Amino acid sequence: MNNLSSRSDSLRPYLDTKVFIISIIALFFVSGVLITLPEQTATAANSAKTWITTQFGWLYLLTGVLPLAFAGWLAFGPYGQIKLGAEDEKPEYSNASWIGMMFTASMGASLIAWGFAEPIFYIQTPPLGIEPNSARAFEFAHMYPLFHWGVVPWAIYCLPAVPIAYMLFVRKKPSLKISDSCEEALPKRGRNAWRMVIDIFVVIGIVGGVATSLGFGVPLVTSLAVELLGVPDNLTTQIAVIALWTMIFGTTAYLGLKRGIKVLADVNLVLMFFVMAFILLLGPTVYILSLTTNSFGLMLNNFLRISFWTDPIAASGFPEDWTIFYWAWWIAYAPMMGLFFGRISRGRTIKNVVVGIIGFGALGTFLFLSIAGAYVLYLESNGLLDASAIMAEQGMATLVATVIAQLPYKIFILGVVTVLSVIFYATTFDSAAYILASVCTNDLPSDAEPGKLNRVAWAMGLGVMAVGLMVAGGIETVKAMSVVSSLPIIPIVFMMCYTLYKWIKADFPELGKKEVYTLD
Repeated sequence: MNNLSSRSDSLRPYLDTKVFIISIIALFFVSGVLITLPEQTATAANSAKTWITTQFGWLYLLTGVLPLAFAGWLAFGPYGQIKLGAEDEKPEYSNASWIGMMFTASMGASLIAWGFAEPIFYIQTPPLGIEPNSARAFEFAHMYPLFHWGVVPWAIYCLPAVPIAYMLFVRKKPSLKISDSCEEALPKRGRNAWRMVIDIFVVIGIVGGVATSLGFGVPLVTSLAVELLGVPDNLTTQIAVIALWTMIFGTTAYLGLKRGIKVLADVNLVLMFFVMAFILLLGPTVYILSLTTNSFGLMLNNFLRISFWTDPIAASGFPEDWTIFYWAWWIAYAPMMGLFFGRISRGRTIKNVVVGIIGFGALGTFLFLSIAGAYVLYLESNGLLDASAIMAEQGMATLVATVIAQLPYKIFILGVVTVLSVIFYATTFDSAAYILASVCTNDLPSDAEPGKLNRVAWAMGLGVMAVGLMVAGGIETVKAMSVVSSLPIIPIVFMMCYTLYKWIKADFPELGKKEVYTLD
């Protein structure tokens, strides 16, 4: 192995003022436009989303599948046993904490919102030309969320995580900037300018992805509070929810990675498994298990078809509205998740990281979505709750709160899910503030954290963005935020993969050689 560069002890982290100022101004500008011109902003965002998904839908679908192939090659090819750290170094975090931090940071309470609501969308507008509200529509309505939240998003998250971890713990670069993990793909001329552009696009992508989560989260927690406490569903309640969130994740962002984010992640993982067990054991257990088994086979049988389905003839719009939107959402989040996952993966092999992220991540979403989706479909199919009507008349957030209220011990389980949702979003936004601050910091070693005021500034900025989205409103506007901000991220992720390949080839040339044996 070649001698790798190491960080000089004289280096001190300092704020990248250009990236910070341009990015934070862009964040507050967009938030201000959302607040002052909500209708015009919604129209512009939806027009941009339609154009991107129509023109580049094929690219998003390919970008969703290719990470699976690349991650499989990394894990099970010649480089899987490369350790992301010193030879005798143990993992920085236990397996449980590592998995918990990744899961709660990446999925958020959006998993709760969509887990109960997404199947209802699909029974009314099913894919593949299936008749609405038919038995087959119910089957695919349960399966499709498992696909949208399964191995593909976790592979997309894994793609940048390995280059970041390799850069930090093998190359030992003092940086948490995506641009530094793209260096082999950048031209030598004007490289610093390209780095700045990449980091700004990364910040915009992260903000767009987090904004989507915020847009779903404020109505969800508000509806849960309305159902639980009987408070009015109005602007005051929504602002109170945002203020509570901002206070929680501002405080934990200030405390840092180990004292703040890790503790919340550990608590949230326990609560999530409790909620799943509660619904499974006290709900329609046999129905949930039967439908889950059916959906697993249905997904295996249709995985390739739905992964590449653009619907070019019938042009129903389903791939653009759902699969392409989801892939855009995950791609927008990918730099943030890559930085966060890479930062907490010290001491593990490349194979450990790939299998852990994709395997355990997909297992977690599979379990929750299987239980939540089957429960709401059980209520709908047996006439116990008109979920479709509630969705159409009152919206997704109200539907989720109403579905949870159908469980035994209504007040208790609503309280647990409300706490779970608040902490879920707090961990997501803690991670976002931490990563946004890291991208805006130069010479940041792997064992250090960005400045506290830098982290808090981003936490406050995300809170302002939440207010803007609350005023603008509308599920399509929220979805458009991810699609618009994700497009520039696609080439950046591919540049990271190319750089990783070049680094490994240079650092471990002996691993890439193919031995040839003869009888001579």
